[in-house]
Amino acid sequence: MAPKSFLPACLLAFTLQIFFFPPVSFSVSLLSNSNESSSMEGLIKLEVGCVNHPEDVSIVVSKGAVYTATRDGWVKYIILHNETLVNWKHVDSQSLLGLTATKDGDVIMCDNEKVRNIINSQALIIVHGLLKVSEEGVKVIVPNVSFANDVIEASDGTLYFTVSSTKYTPADFYKDMAEGNPYGQLLKYDPKSNQTTVLQEGFYFANGIALSKDEDFVVVCESWKFRCRRYWLKGDRNGTLDTFAENLPGGPDNINLAPDGSFWIALIKMNQTGVTAIQNCSEKWELLDAYPGLISLLLPMGSDGGARVVKVDGIDGKIIRDFNDPNATYISFVTSAVEFEGNLYLASLQSYFIGKLPLDAPNPELATI
Repeated sequence: MAPKSFLPACLLAFTLQIFFFPPVSFSVSLLSNSNESSSMEGLIKLEVGCVNHPEDVSIVVSKGAVYTATRDGWVKYIILHNETLVNWKHVDSQSLLGLTATKDGDVIMCDNEKVRNIINSQALIIVHGLLKVSEEGVKVIVPNVSFANDVIEASDGTLYFTVSSTKYTPADFYKDMAEGNPYGQLLKYDPKSNQTTVLQEGFYFANGIALSKDEDFVVVCESWKFRCRRYWLKGDRNGTLDTFAENLPGGPDNINLAPDGSFWIALIKMNQTGVTAIQNCSEKWELLDAYPGLISLLLPMGSDGGARVVKVDGIDGKIIRDFNDPNATYISFVTSAVEFEGNLYLASLQSYFIGKLPLDAPNPELATI
């Protein structure tokens, strides 16, 4: 335990390292063929006040609707042709994270709510894991998986999903960041055998997941490393892992396949230098206990957090399009972006609406660099 007199000195050194050795700025673009990022001016706010901090969005094409899950346990969707909100199903949970639409028009989602069950006359605390939400109701399909974060369905019904941390809970995610060890996993669920398999371990906070257009690989967002990694499902590289996109100008959160085979990635504003500094600090836990406000320096999640979404090439992961709202003028802390019929639909854990950003609007006021 560090003496109390040592902690202010440690805090000063930590703060100086952040401000005198700044990271790649959230407002600096790393476009492969341009140094410009587009503003989010023109963003339309759908159902303001009716959507409580949505973390992810997914499109059910057959219904022409965008689905989301909220902090108050609702699975809701917006019928896009008339922008009508439907409160579809309620889940007794406040910890709904990533979701995906299935080929049958149902929704699979990650839930980390702890529940008390009686099994063989014993009271057991379990975590939901993966839920299936359909017209018939809500069903747990992969129980007792802690910190499941995002999920995607393949054409054969197989589910691929991420576990962000096998050590920490969602409430303690910042401890995973501070420790800086790879506790994340990529898992596979086979609905035919009802078996769940760990495909790959060793991710630094495995977050969003997306399947390639040809379903030959999945991309896993690795938030604390500012990169995405690719796990091959077919071909000569089947079962191997490589880097897909790196040195991203923010921590990748959710990722979604675009219609043209590229990917949209929502980026979390983080201070990369500060994250490295806290991970290397031998007194990190004492420092965070004494100065909990440090987390907001590393990961600003409020109105000053900004918002950024990039589109990356489906082959080499290079940034090919960039939307940036560094001062959160229109939306803050975007955690997911999905493209449908010429618009980008945005979810944010800091908002009470779904954002709709026209992709071909003649806007282009450039974001502040």
